[in-house]
Amino acid sequence: MIDYRLGEEYEALRKTVQDFARSEVAPVIGGYYEREEFPYDLVAGMGAMGLFGLPFPEEFGGMGGDYFALCLALEELARVDSSVAVTLEAGVSLGAMPIFRFGTREQQEHWLPALCSGEALAAFGLTEPGGGSDAGATRTTARLDDGHWVVNGSKSFITNSGTKLTRLITVTAVTGTRPDGGKEISTIILPSGTPGLTVAPRYSKVGWNASDTHELSFADCRVPAENLLGERGRGYAQFLSTLDEGRIAIAAIGVGLAQGCVDECVRYAGEREAFGHRIGEYQAIQFKIADMETRAHTARLAYYAAASKMLRGEPFKKEAAIAKLVSSNAAMDNARDATQIFGGYGFMNEFPVGRFYRDAKILEIGEGTSEIQRMLIARSLGVGAGAR
Repeated sequence: MIDYRLGEEYEALRKTVQDFARSEVAPVIGGYYEREEFPYDLVAGMGAMGLFGLPFPEEFGGMGGDYFALCLALEELARVDSSVAVTLEAGVSLGAMPIFRFGTREQQEHWLPALCSGEALAAFGLTEPGGGSDAGATRTTARLDDGHWVVNGSKSFITNSGTKLTRLITVTAVTGTRPDGGKEISTIILPSGTPGLTVAPRYSKVGWNASDTHELSFADCRVPAENLLGERGRGYAQFLSTLDEGRIAIAAIGVGLAQGCVDECVRYAGEREAFGHRIGEYQAIQFKIADMETRAHTARLAYYAAASKMLRGEPFKKEAAIAKLVSSNAAMDNARDATQIFGGYGFMNEFPVGRFYRDAKILEIGEGTSEIQRMLIARSLGVGAGAR
């Protein structure tokens, strides 16, 4: 029999993060959001709880958990606010995980303890102004010169790249030409403060306004040759692997946002009156909320299934793409319906559903657009492989 019930440890973690999100995040995040301010105190709280170290071994300062535990935490945080959730997701899945997966023992021992404690953040420099979904269009370069990598280029939309906690950025760069004539792409570790590394002012964004996002530029940034992360020429494969895992985490954030919309609408439907009745007594509202709960429930099962395959060591690329596609759709649809249920109040930033509406759209774009997910799903079925 398939059992979707969470084990005791997972459930205890979920409840702990839920309590933190409701008691610590919910009362203050609206202010951070409107000020477009990074919530250092909330990040410190998550660090003290061990959330940044959830999927890492204890020998590196982690909690000895797994990736599914991280996803459960992300869902509960996003149920209240996505800016805080994506700060954790990017810090772990995109920041620390590449060091853990591909780093040398020396790199792991040097960087992971501070990243696991939340005292430091790492960023993942992949997207460029001329290449988002087409990551193979990388133009940033790195050449060896007297025992050092010299990095030149730029990256766009990089989360956690400009905080006072940011310690390093892993950067994908062209380091040569493959035998088949294609670009040899490798990953280089650039510590914060490296001469030539410029962090542009933070973006003015539609959503995720309490998270940190910047454009980066590199002008003859020199770092030791030992700062190569993983094998030379394996950067493309490394970031594809990183994104496969990250899509499950983004799916968990989408589910959290979708469920948060349900939470807010259930409460509001029991309070708001129109035409002499609470709006929850009207079938039109009941049906909307039922559809919203159905979407959240279905999307949750999708990311549970993807995480299950990942933890068993089975191929999960298709399932991760399905989970991200379904959950981002659920988040967008639920945010739109929640805003409609709230009416004029749903258009006000002081209400959570206003933030949810602004935060939902990026879930259909970041870490692989919905179009990319559909392409991956189709190719996994043998449809259109190699087609344009």
